[in-house]
This record gives sequence, C-alpha cells and structure tokens, in this order.
Amino acid sequence: QVQLVESGGGLVQAGDSLRLSCAASGRSFSMYAVGWFRQAPGKEREFAAAINWSGDYMHYADSVKGRFTISRDNAKSTVYLQMNSLKPEDTAVYYCAAEIHGRVVTRIDGYDYWGQGTQVTVSS
Repeated sequence: QVQLVESGGGLVQAGDSLRLSCAASGRSFSMYAVGWFRQAPGKEREFAAAINWSGDYMHYADSVKGRFTISRDNAKSTVYLQMNSLKPEDTAVYYCAAEIHGRVVTRIDGYDYWGQGTQVTVSS
C-alpha cells in the first residue's frame, strides 16, 4: 500500500512559480512511475506530467510543456512539479498518482494510487 500526500499549492499571480511536492510512504515507491494530474472547476481531470521509476524519462501535456518540470528524489520518496510562468488557466486541484509498473502513462485509469490533491490558484 502506498500513501501519497501533495503539498506546495497556493494562491499566486500570473507569471509566478510554484513547486508542488508529492511525498510517498511505502518501500516500493522508487519502482513506481508518478504522474501529476489536475482538475479545474467544472472540468474533467487531465494529465499534466509524468516521470518513470528511474527519473530518466518524462512526459508532458502540451499545455504545460516548456513551463512545468517533473523530477523525483527516490531517496526522499518525493516527486516534484516545478511550475513556472503560471497562467490563470493553470488554476486547478493538482493530484499526484503512482503507477506500480514504473511506466509513464497518461490515462487516469493507468494509475493505482492517488493523493488527495492540493489547490493551485493563479490570479490574473
């Protein structure tokens, strides 16, 4: 069993940066891929970024490519999402999720464990 806890959300202005963290419990976390998803009010949850188990392959949604960077520190069982040049349309609840086979996937149903989410609000 893996528990995921997101942190780092908040209220910022357009153009600002935030770094989200996803802290995990469980000895096998270093073998899991991790994805970040987001859900804006009234919209479906969507894929933002993912990283494989070893941290040498990352994949991004077109909407965040060039602005967001996903990384991981397996020694700390933590995955990060650095978000730069934030826009009002980035406003959402951000969730991290773990995929137990270590593979980067973009489908919501491809992930086995989910955190509770952290709110990011970007004002114009």
